[in-house]
Amino acid sequence: MKIIIVGAGEVGYNIAKRLASENKQVVVIDQKIDACRQISEDLDVQVITASGSSPAVLLDAGVKDTDILLAVTDSDEVNLVACLITNLLSPTTKKLARIRNSDFDAYHDSFKNQTPHIDTVINPEIEVVNTIRKLMDVPDAQDIGDFADGKVQYMGIRLNKLSPIAGMRLIDFHDKFGQERPLIAAIIRNNEVIVPRGSHKIEHGDLVYFVCETQKLEKTLKLFGIQIHPIQSALIIGGGQIGCRLAKRLEQDGVKTKIIESNLQRCHEISEQMEKTVVLHGDGSDQKLFLEENVGQNDVVVSVTDDEETNILVSLLAKSLGVKNTVTRIGKSSYYPLLATIGIERVVSPRLSAVSSILRNVRKGKVISDISILGERGEFIEAIALETSDITNRPLKKISFPKGAILVCIIRNGQVMIPSGESVVTPGDRVILFAVKQAVKKLEKLLTVKLGFF
Repeated sequence: MKIIIVGAGEVGYNIAKRLASENKQVVVIDQKIDACRQISEDLDVQVITASGSSPAVLLDAGVKDTDILLAVTDSDEVNLVACLITNLLSPTTKKLARIRNSDFDAYHDSFKNQTPHIDTVINPEIEVVNTIRKLMDVPDAQDIGDFADGKVQYMGIRLNKLSPIAGMRLIDFHDKFGQERPLIAAIIRNNEVIVPRGSHKIEHGDLVYFVCETQKLEKTLKLFGIQIHPIQSALIIGGGQIGCRLAKRLEQDGVKTKIIESNLQRCHEISEQMEKTVVLHGDGSDQKLFLEENVGQNDVVVSVTDDEETNILVSLLAKSLGVKNTVTRIGKSSYYPLLATIGIERVVSPRLSAVSSILRNVRKGKVISDISILGERGEFIEAIALETSDITNRPLKKISFPKGAILVCIIRNGQVMIPSGESVVTPGDRVILFAVKQAVKKLEKLLTVKLGFF
């Protein structure tokens, strides 16, 4: 598979790194000399220092024999033009564009159905806002998302000593909880990702990722000793695309909301867009301002500025003032192993959302969704089981998955099933798998050659 990536920024670099590690043929195009030099030194990919929206450059990159073009620069306009030119030069090439400006939201369908015929419009900010909103109501959740059009939920929970399942072996779940049991997809212990088997024991302090039917989420959380707490008030630090979108969402939900933004002109722009949200001009990391605004009285504080150090500082400051429910925007995956040690665990990343969206469209075959978690150390993959698949019509216990991979859920005719070793996948089933990063390549190769999912 050949892929051209237009844009060597944070998203372009990380998706190139991921695809190159999976032996994809990758070409990266960017005008920034330093960014191109870094990719050339770090990755085994072809790099072209030029404009990715130039017809001559795209032809030189081999766009006519390219399977997928990913336009992921920081400029929506450049991404749109790159897709437009690609459509003219190579109509059969699949095109994905990152479009962030909310002014374009109403035109996403037009971009797909009319020129420039973009196959997929990626807006990671929208996905991040959706994730933040879900996290707000479950303060104990560190990660959350869904599959199967919202029918199935996954969640990452840090277990405390009082959790009813702390100390239990997975093999005992069925006897204690029966069909209501959650399926544990991953355990993170001492910064190690464990894909558990029946003999594994869950310990307090573990970060546990589980999967359950969405309509049973509240009941499942009770098994962990956790309750849902709908929020009434929120403080957002940062009035950029994410902060503004989130405030509008919270207004619709009837949540009392404030935004603190350091740029005065941006404050005026936000005020014109909001109906009830209070917009304050100031430094979000200013302790004096926090005290004046009684930050500790808010149900949740969300820090989503473009500066990661500021976001970390804001969340720590809010925690010191009594706010237990904080959400922090972090982009650099190198920060992830350090965050938990300083008390920052509820993290969102537009970059990871973009990577997940891209992988969903790069994987071969009937992949519906692909979600990177844990700083890209693991993936949830949702796919359709085809008739030619080796996992159909055989009990799961007789199927050999790569080490570090597990099938966590089967959806058949709208019914959600938590599988056991005796479960049998039939053609047309939706299946959800979890795999550590090291197992994804083997899983895709196995599924491509023998199963035909991807």
